[in-house]
Amino acid sequence: MNIAIGLLADIPGVKGQLLLEWARLADSAAFSSLGVTDRVVYPNYEPLMTLAAVAGVTKRIRLMTAVLLAPLRRTALLAKQAASLDALSNGRLTLGLGVGVREDDFLAVEASFRDRGKRFDQQLALLTQIWSGQPVSGTLGEVGPVPVQPGGPELLMGGYSPKASERIARWCNGALVGVGGGGPEMVRQSLEMTRKVWQEAGRSGKPRLVVTSHYALGPNVADWVNRTVRDYYAFLGPAATQVAAGVRTTPEALRGLVQEFADMRVDELLLWPCIPELDQISRLEDAISKVPH
Repeated sequence: MNIAIGLLADIPGVKGQLLLEWARLADSAAFSSLGVTDRVVYPNYEPLMTLAAVAGVTKRIRLMTAVLLAPLRRTALLAKQAASLDALSNGRLTLGLGVGVREDDFLAVEASFRDRGKRFDQQLALLTQIWSGQPVSGTLGEVGPVPVQPGGPELLMGGYSPKASERIARWCNGALVGVGGGGPEMVRQSLEMTRKVWQEAGRSGKPRLVVTSHYALGPNVADWVNRTVRDYYAFLGPAATQVAAGVRTTPEALRGLVQEFADMRVDELLLWPCIPELDQISRLEDAISKVPH
């Protein structure tokens, strides 16, 4: 199982220079991917612009949206932006997509909230059409550039629902599931559903399975978890407390988490930092170095 690390882009107040230095250090370490989240009505960095900046200061590490809220965006423009980022990063983009659950994000960009699932299905069809080099329509030409990865960036679907699993089986390379307040057992059920739907759809090989969770190591972790995780998930109401309670804050707890998901045959575990300090990278490395993942 590969270990990925989140960027600091969703922690309010983080300066751009710190974010880029974090990316450089993660690239020089053994982490497999750098992750970034997506919100509109929140003081975070826009994910595609963030990864474009990160692409310029990294060489090896993959760049992952976990997840990008596709229904907030125009489809052809999203296809062009993703293909451009894939080309500029030499094929390092993993595009995790989701439908979105916060109505305020949709109101802010003047996009419909109630029919977002239907529009998302249409987007997935058009994205794959554009990335395969086909014209947008009978009257419009191709939208470039050509992605480095054949057929477009690696595509992962976020979410727990049966509908998300159906989309994975039809359009995607795999699933992206957050631990959140549901805990590992809910993740296990979601992964089993994904494997089942994938097989029933007659897809070859296996779906790629990515799980995300939070960590914070060192002094004052409780203060940082309250400041970052509770703030980010405040829209969940009381459930934000469950998410905060799930943050791993000791090396022992982190090693247990890594082992648990390795036993579930997860392909990649993405760990989100709660503390915007560079030593969180080395602390994470030290904590999991002895776990056979």
